[in-house]
Amino acid sequence: MAFYIIIRGPLGCGKSTIAERLSKKLNAKSFSIDKILDKHNLLTEWEEGYISQKSFKKANEIISSEAREHLEKGISVIFDGNFYWKSQIEDLISKLNFPHHVFTLKVPLEVCIKRDQQREKPLGEVATKEVYKKSTEFDYGIIIDASKSLNETTLEIISHLPKPK
Repeated sequence: MAFYIIIRGPLGCGKSTIAERLSKKLNAKSFSIDKILDKHNLLTEWEEGYISQKSFKKANEIISSEAREHLEKGISVIFDGNFYWKSQIEDLISKLNFPHHVFTLKVPLEVCIKRDQQREKPLGEVATKEVYKKSTEFDYGIIIDASKSLNETTLEIISHLPKPK
């Protein structure tokens, strides 16, 4: 039975790398919310100093039909993004009537800053702090301590998923 996973958390917590590893281990299709926002020019509308809920819901609209096609074929799907608006998570869940799991990755701010600095194109300390502040305002789903190694974090997420029959 196919399912989808939402991996959320602050900038630099390892979401994209973990989503990539999970997609390989689970033979799943991975979607990056950041890439969808960028590709469809959805980074221009802001709300309370952050990318708007409307922009994220538009990204959900764009990716949910493709995700549904995979899920209907029995292929699991992984979404990674900050998901710093609860409404964005609930909107995506409402669009995809399939079993799902939401994981919130937790790491100290200092770890996020350090990991961002190691990127090919760092987003910077100010952006990291701002996204951290917003994305840690609430927890959703299963909380995962992602300050461990990426491999340990990936295995912990897998331990919460249904076992294949």
